Amino acid sequence: MGLNYAIYDVFSDKALQGNPLAVVFDADGMTDEAMQALARETNLSETVFVQKAENPAHAARLRIFTPTRELPFAGHPTVGAAIALAEWRHAQQRPDLDLVCVLEENVGPVRCAVRLSEGEASFAEFDLPRNPQRIQLGLDRQGLADALGIKLSEIGFENHMPAIWTAGVPFLMIPLHNLAAVESIEFDATLWERAAPLVEGRLASVYAYCRGGVHHAARFHARMFSPDMGIAEDPATGGAAAALAGAIHQFDALPDGHHPLLIEQGVEMGRPSYIHLHMDVKDGGISRARIGGQAVRVASGIFHL
Repeated sequence: MGLNYAIYDVFSDKALQGNPLAVVFDADGMTDEAMQALARETNLSETVFVQKAENPAHAARLRIFTPTRELPFAGHPTVGAAIALAEWRHAQQRPDLDLVCVLEENVGPVRCAVRLSEGEASFAEFDLPRNPQRIQLGLDRQGLADALGIKLSEIGFENHMPAIWTAGVPFLMIPLHNLAAVESIEFDATLWERAAPLVEGRLASVYAYCRGGVHHAARFHARMFSPDMGIAEDPATGGAAAALAGAIHQFDALPDGHHPLLIEQGVEMGRPSYIHLHMDVKDGGISRARIGGQAVRVASGIFHL
């Protein structure tokens, strides 16, 4: 069985930066076990499998796997797959093309917009399939600090405090005092397993963030670690950025209006990534939120299975 695939670096306009993603095309005949095995083989944060959409008006159905399990939703596979499908199916119509499509994920339908531009990395953004929600659970702050290798006093800034948020996949958001604190993290998976709560039956993933960033335009700087997903550290996590929208809205008390934010991640890994988060606030609540970014293809070929 031969399966066409491509590797994209997502949330970057440069190859060998951002978060690498494997996109496997025409994966309708694959079993769940085969998809999980291939995701272990690629050993990337996520591998996305493109299947025929159940609704003929939609572009495709996506199955998203980390090296250890399937996810109902994830940001960098959504952006990367939207761009990969646009480039795959509309190569003859390039160089400049704007598209809107719907991708079916386990979380539900996800509306995406894609821009293909000559001489530039392609760009895609998607509407959050769910508004972020907070999950109320008790947290061991000292245990969390120990697992991150930081001081307890470095946790929190302004109104921001540790909390669990989800926009499809839950993350334990840990605000840190400044950029130096985030950069100094020495994550200990064993201590994390002792301190972190179970959320929806699984060990919580950590998303540490602070204001500002290395890039002058970055409003927030972040790092993500997830032993449960088999990810030592993730260069870019769109699903976490989607969940972070809830924390930003609540703790910063955003006024009604449009709020564009740039989130940087992966800097400490040498894979800088830039996630565009747009929030529309109306009557005190998030009326709409979008995640976007660029992606570049760095490899393509055939899996012989």
